[in-house]
Amino acid sequence: MSELSELEQRISAALTRIKSGLDAVETAPAEPQEDVAEAKAAVEAQVETLTTQLEDERTANAQLEERVKLLKDRQDGKISELESNVEAGRARSARMDRELQRLRQVNAELRDINGQLREALSEGVAEPHLVNKAMLAELEALRATRAADAAEMDAILEELTPMIEQEAKDAAG
Repeated sequence: MSELSELEQRISAALTRIKSGLDAVETAPAEPQEDVAEAKAAVEAQVETLTTQLEDERTANAQLEERVKLLKDRQDGKISELESNVEAGRARSARMDRELQRLRQVNAELRDINGQLREALSEGVAEPHLVNKAMLAELEALRATRAADAAEMDAILEELTPMIEQEAKDAAG
């Protein structure tokens, strides 16, 4: 029962507050139409200003997106160029490696054949086929050396060519 009387007091207090609030609203002077028109004009001007600013920001955003796209395209181009340069470097390196392996193999064969030829000569036995093998091995060693040198020169030229071209552009420009 005490809850009921407590709720009744709270409701009465709330109604009193509502009544005093309504009295305050009724006693407040009504705003003149001029103030409303001025406020409406100020709000419309502010909306127009904000709309203009929004359009400016959209334009700036579109320009930034275009710049980002251009930078991305440029970066993608550089990446593909670098990847092709790396691939070309790997190909040059592989070619040089093959030529050096061939040179090592031919030189090992030449040493072996020369050893056999020395042995035959020390025993006083003339082995014409060993002399022929030695000559062929020496010729093959010279060819392998030449190919390894050519591969090395090609690699050097491929590295220097872009630098020389850039220097020529800088001198001309």
